[in-house]
Amino acid sequence: MFFRASVLRRLALNTSVLLTQTSFTQIGLNKISFIKIGRSQVGLAQIASRMTILILLIALLFSSACGHPKQARVDVPPPPQQPPAVEGPAPGVGTTSSGTSAKHSTTTEKNDTDLIEPTLPSGTTPLLTETGRASWYGPPYHNRVGSNGEVYNMHAMTAAHRTLPLGTIVRVTNLKTGHSALVRITDRGPFIPGRMLDLSLAAARKLDVYLPGVAEVKMEVMQTPSPLETGGKWAVQIGGFPDKDEAVKLADYLTRRYRTANVKRFSSPAGDWWVRVRVADDNRERAKQLAAETETTEGAVFLVRLD
Repeated sequence: MFFRASVLRRLALNTSVLLTQTSFTQIGLNKISFIKIGRSQVGLAQIASRMTILILLIALLFSSACGHPKQARVDVPPPPQQPPAVEGPAPGVGTTSSGTSAKHSTTTEKNDTDLIEPTLPSGTTPLLTETGRASWYGPPYHNRVGSNGEVYNMHAMTAAHRTLPLGTIVRVTNLKTGHSALVRITDRGPFIPGRMLDLSLAAARKLDVYLPGVAEVKMEVMQTPSPLETGGKWAVQIGGFPDKDEAVKLADYLTRRYRTANVKRFSSPAGDWWVRVRVADDNRERAKQLAAETETTEGAVFLVRLD
């Protein structure tokens, strides 16, 4: 809008100067040609009339150009800056959120405790000593419920044994390297003939069993929650079978032969199939007798303590 008014002002000024110059020139000519008075007067009148009309048009255009009201310039202040957010600990980490952090903290503390090697009172002596081959197990058993009802953690200092009471603490020594460690019995196994103990991944690394896979070890029973020679719940476990049909066939046969026994078949995390026979009253001697009488073309027969 300001640009248009400025142009119009300049146009009006230039036109006025031009008309003035034209008028003066015309007057000079009239002076020179004063003889032609009548014609000059007519010319001057026409020029004056034209100048008047042109000036009126310029004034009209100028007024219309400047007739619109000017918009006021308003400086809008910038929006206020938000204060920086204060970062706090995420829910469940050092804070409580609907009571979940306390449970998380308790679980974390329990897991940390499980990872630590068991301790024994000073002066504890072995109750039983055995020598045999130890292996280790991890995936696919990691994070699955073990025989003691707890989730197996391969990073904890634990082991599996077929007949020791669950919760027993044993000292395992690698006969080749001399390294030893205390582990807690939390699971059942190994179900491979000729093996005595199945170590967790953490225990296998500490005892130099991880890389070779199998090693000769000495196992000393240091502490047990129940007697070793009496009591207990006993069963016979048979397998593993790569084919489910073989497990079904054997289970049906044992069910007909031992009518008082509880026969079950199940698959392991490794994908093979097993048959477990619980004798009447979970009696140890009956389980031993059944194990001695049972034969299988696949897998092997093992005496197992359930508690």
